[in-house]
Amino acid sequence: MIPRPYTGRRITNLLVNVISVTAAVMGILILIWITYMVIYRGLAAINLDFFTKLPTPPMMPGGGLANAILGTLVMTVLATLIAVPIGLLGGICLGEFGQQSRVAEVCRFAANVLIGMPSIIIGIFVYGLLVITMGNFSGWAGAVALAIIMLPVVARTTEDMLRMVPDPLRESALAMGAPRWKVTLSIVFRAAKSGIITGVLLGVARVSGETAPLLFTALNSPYMISSLSQPTPNLTVTIFNYAMSPYEDWQQLAWGASLLITVSVLALTLLARFTFGEQKR
Repeated sequence: MIPRPYTGRRITNLLVNVISVTAAVMGILILIWITYMVIYRGLAAINLDFFTKLPTPPMMPGGGLANAILGTLVMTVLATLIAVPIGLLGGICLGEFGQQSRVAEVCRFAANVLIGMPSIIIGIFVYGLLVITMGNFSGWAGAVALAIIMLPVVARTTEDMLRMVPDPLRESALAMGAPRWKVTLSIVFRAAKSGIITGVLLGVARVSGETAPLLFTALNSPYMISSLSQPTPNLTVTIFNYAMSPYEDWQQLAWGASLLITVSVLALTLLARFTFGEQKR
């Protein structure tokens, strides 16, 4: 075997390190830049009226985005209530019962594809499935679209966390005569609780800033929510509409809504990281 020159390996290692550090620094700087701009432009719009009042017509002082904030919260909560139970059951099936079966492999592949699928495709799918069928845009359709986006994240995270639980823990419980379902729910699920909560939080953060699926499902509304069977106000579509408008006051509200979503996603991400770190310890 002809040995490679030591100098060449050092140069290659140095180049890879420089490229890696440069890429990391660029990513951090871009994140800091975006965060700074959102905070700098959005703080001016954050006040009591922003959280308590409805939008006003263009060029009219005052007004807020109380309807959009409430609509986003309602649809996110509904999406969580739909996706989390199904995702948990799917993760349990894949991690505890399906394991290496052909059906489980197909489900894992489908979940991976769904995670990487553009959200606008999911919005079009729900548009054809619910909006056209119901005859109008609605908050229910928006919640279903967000739930589809959240579902594979929860399912795969649940499976991964359950697989991290040591097998001797299962075997000990089974040796004491406990049924398999009780071992899964009472022993394995409790041991993986922190990681599963992390997956749920990451799923919520994943859908909280989605715009494209809501354009095809919930659309938007300038009024307070009266029924989820009608077009439902939400922050992301409001940002899209207000940021594209020529009115300075609407653009300011768009910056404020952007700041609110950014802070919410950052808080959920930090909470998930803290939970995961606690689980590792």
